[in-house]
Amino acid sequence: MHISALASGRLFFETYAPHLGSGTVVDIGAQDVNGSLKSCCPPGLKYIGVDFAHGKGVDVVLQDPYILPFEDDSMDVVVSSSCFEHSELFWVLFLEILRILKPDGLFYLNAPSNGPWHRYPVDCWRFYPDSGNALVTWARRNGFDAALLESFIGNQGTEEWNDFIAVFLKSRDRASIYPDRMLARKTDFTNGIVDRQAEILNAQAVPEDGRKLAIISDLISGRIEVKS
Repeated sequence: MHISALASGRLFFETYAPHLGSGTVVDIGAQDVNGSLKSCCPPGLKYIGVDFAHGKGVDVVLQDPYILPFEDDSMDVVVSSSCFEHSELFWVLFLEILRILKPDGLFYLNAPSNGPWHRYPVDCWRFYPDSGNALVTWARRNGFDAALLESFIGNQGTEEWNDFIAVFLKSRDRASIYPDRMLARKTDFTNGIVDRQAEILNAQAVPEDGRKLAIISDLISGRIEVKS
């Protein structure tokens, strides 16, 4: 897990866990590769790691990547970091996640918005600013009254990844349980959406790597003067 993904997962738990108390967290794609969201999870929450293969941090190995072996309305939180890009049918998995969540359950999603091709065993998707709202539309067409509480594209920092981050609520009529948002304390992001409001926070049409390339091009061409 890259550094920015771990930092975003920590901020998610810091923001939303105080409103949960006790409960159970399911981590999809939980194998510990250079870090795990389990390290960010408060001790009051039970943590179950699921993945497609045995490994460090994996408690349950899935027999079918689109069937989670848990009862309906049984889990408080589902988290998934750097996994949805490897799911051929992530929209099917999204509905399965909503199925196992309690009505006031949360789904935290971290998936790349850019970055190199990395197969595990496949690499299929990248996620953009409207992806969260699109998934909510898909959920509602399939009988779930879900809500997007917030989403944004994280800055790269020292890495090559811009992560798409989204927090979903299974039942939108439970939104008052969670008054706090990650974006209330975060500044290093673009294209933020909060509670499906029309205003896009820190809107940027060009991705961060594209803006960096434009600056390099301007420096090379002399359109930007380097001051000593």
